[in-house]
Amino acid sequence: MQFGIFTVSDVTQDPTTGRTPTEGERIKAVQAIALKAEEVGLDVFALGEHHNPPFFSSSPTTTLGWIAAKTSTIQLSTSTTLITTNDPVKIAEDYAMLQHLADGRVDLMMGRGNTGPVYPWFGQDIRNGIELAVENYALLRRLWREDVVDWEGKHRTPLQGFTSTPRPLDGVPPFVWHGSIRSPQIAEQAAYYGDGFFSNHIFWPPEHTQRMVEFYRRRFEHYGHGAADQAIVGLGGQVFMRKNSQDAVNEFRPYFDVAPVYGHGPSLEEFSSQTPLTVGSPQQVIEATLGFRDYVGDYQRQLFLIDHAGLPLKTVLEQLDLLGEEVVPVLRREFAALKPAHVPEAPTHASLVAAAGGTKDATVYAPADDVTGQSREEVEAR
Repeated sequence: MQFGIFTVSDVTQDPTTGRTPTEGERIKAVQAIALKAEEVGLDVFALGEHHNPPFFSSSPTTTLGWIAAKTSTIQLSTSTTLITTNDPVKIAEDYAMLQHLADGRVDLMMGRGNTGPVYPWFGQDIRNGIELAVENYALLRRLWREDVVDWEGKHRTPLQGFTSTPRPLDGVPPFVWHGSIRSPQIAEQAAYYGDGFFSNHIFWPPEHTQRMVEFYRRRFEHYGHGAADQAIVGLGGQVFMRKNSQDAVNEFRPYFDVAPVYGHGPSLEEFSSQTPLTVGSPQQVIEATLGFRDYVGDYQRQLFLIDHAGLPLKTVLEQLDLLGEEVVPVLRREFAALKPAHVPEAPTHASLVAAAGGTKDATVYAPADDVTGQSREEVEAR
C-alpha cells in the first residue's frame, strides 16, 4: 500500500499571526515539503491544479519536474489534473515529458476541479463538464497508445495524422486515477477503463464514500477487469497531530475555524465526528485510518492533506516527521497483514512495464522533418 501527502497549493493567512505568505514563499514551502516527504519514507507526493487565487499551482508539471530532479524514490502525482479544461494534447505531451524526466515515477489524477469559472477562462461551458471529462479522456488515452491519431469529437477541433511527442516512457503511459467527490459518472469512467478511482474523502461522511467506492468496484468487475475487491482505490484525508491529543485540538482549532474549505460552519468536534478529519495523537490517526478499510475494503493508496489553511512550514514539517516515524510504519504493517494475496498493489511504472511484456523504444522516427520537409541528413548536408 502506498502512503503519501497531497497539497491543494492554497495561499492562506495564518490566523494565529495574521500574516499571509507570498506565492513565492508557498512555492518554496511546497518544494521543501515534497523533499521532506521522501526523506521520511513516504511513497507519494501529489500536487493540485488551480488557475485562480488563492492558489499558486497553475502548472503542476513544472513543479513536479523540479521535484523529480531533486528526488529518487517518491512517486509524483497530481491531486487534480483538469481533464475538462486542459487540452488533452497538452496533457499527453506534458505528462509524457514528466514521465521521462522522473524515470517513470509519475501518475496523475484526472478531475473536474472545484472552481466553476475555470470553464469560461479556458473557453468551455461548465454545463458540459461530464461530457468534456469523458471525451477528453478518451482522446488522451488514444494519444498515449497510438502513434498516429485521427480523431474528431464535439468539443475540440479534429486531429489528422497527429503524433504526440514525446511518446510514453518504455511505451507505457502513466497510470491514471480518476478523482471525484460526488459524481458517479467519474467512478463509472474509471471502472470502464480499469483505471484507479480516488475518493477525496475529506468533506463527506463515511457512508457517502462507501457508496461511491462500492459503485466503482461493482462496475470494475462488470467490465471484466477483475473481481470487485481487486479494483484500484485511493483515499484522501486530513490529519493534524501532536503527541498529546488535546494539544493537537488546541493548536489546530484556529486554523480549522477560518479554513476556506470548511471554516465558519460546523465545529471542529462536529466535523471530526461526521467526516474522516482526524485531529489528535498519532495513535488516534492510526486507528482512524485503519478504520477506513471497514467501509471501503482493501485499498491501494492513502494520501493525507497536511499543509493547507495557513499552517506554517515548520508545523507541516513536524507533521511529516510524525507521519514518517510513528504513523506510516504502523499502517504499513497493519494493512499488509490484513490484505488478501489476490488484492493487487498500486500500479507503478515497473509493474505496468512488466505487464506489457517489457520495455520498448516508443520513439516515432519520422522520415522527414514536418517543418522543412527534408530528412535530417538532407538538412545537415546543406
